[in-house]
Amino acid sequence: MVTEAVKYEKKDSIAFITMNRPEKRNALSIEMAAGLVDALKDAEKDPEVKVVIISGEGKIFSAGGDLEVLHTLDNSAKIMEYMKQALAIIQTIRELDKYVISAVHGFAAGAGFSIAVAADFVVAKKDAAFVCSFTNVGIIPDLGLLKELTDNLPNAVVKEWISSGRPIAAEEAYHRGIVNHVTAEDVVEAAMHYAAFIVDGPPLANTFVKHMVNHADEWSSGTNDLQETAIQTLLLQTEDNKEGIQAFFEKRKPNFRGK
Repeated sequence: MVTEAVKYEKKDSIAFITMNRPEKRNALSIEMAAGLVDALKDAEKDPEVKVVIISGEGKIFSAGGDLEVLHTLDNSAKIMEYMKQALAIIQTIRELDKYVISAVHGFAAGAGFSIAVAADFVVAKKDAAFVCSFTNVGIIPDLGLLKELTDNLPNAVVKEWISSGRPIAAEEAYHRGIVNHVTAEDVVEAAMHYAAFIVDGPPLANTFVKHMVNHADEWSSGTNDLQETAIQTLLLQTEDNKEGIQAFFEKRKPNFRGK
């Protein structure tokens, strides 16, 4: 789906996906939701892309759900369709075979917060903030944010962040383990530098690491052991594994090709 609400560019093995409704503070419309999913799938299909960076055009990352759109959803069918489209963003990020980095500046509020922390890694501008703004309009966090927070933070902190709706500074989010890296520089450029270990890393192994970690809480120890053994058996037969071993003995940087 081609849409003006989402920009897609590619450079040096990185796909740049930009939410492009700056006049609406990158509020999430159905068009933008569909565009984000399509852009993510385009990145996944491109063999040259090794990592995806999601950012927002203009002064902020995203203000969350578009209240003007939400205000028009006057029945369950319309609400469910909007939620389905929005949730597809989070599901696609989680199941994508490539790592996704969110580059957050200004603030990420409501559904914008959900999208930011659904990424595999979060890079935030030093003056950025994350806002659980849902209770301000009488609803609960959605798009997987409640589970994401409760999986990573003490319950008391989650309840405070949600119920108060106060801005969570990037530094606080970093110390709570929600943000990977805080920068004073341009946040997209910082995300590009941060992505170096992914771009230079083994694509196949990274794919399996992402899915193993994302689904670890669904498996028993026995199932996890079986998954590890099967995946390791596969990876030990790849060209990347042979290249990594050869590079180790030759004391050079490996050139992984995803084969």
